[in-house]
Amino acid sequence: MKHNKESQNLYLDYFLYLKYPISIYPEDEGGYTTLIPDLPGCITQGETLEEVVINIEEARELWIETVYNSGKKEIPLPSRK
Repeated sequence: MKHNKESQNLYLDYFLYLKYPISIYPEDEGGYTTLIPDLPGCITQGETLEEVVINIEEARELWIETVYNSGKKEIPLPSRK
């Protein structure tokens, strides 16, 4: 079954809407590192908690869009952690 561009965008929007659990770790030298365990390699840093939350949200969106557009991997659903 072929999907038109509109249905493909709806599918992408579905994954972008999902909320994934994040892990935040304080760094010894200051700032924070955060990652999304369900999305391998989706990791970022920030100087403040506010900054790191903004950064991981951007990283999540880019990760999902990149994997979706590559067509090489399935995007995992969020875990229930």
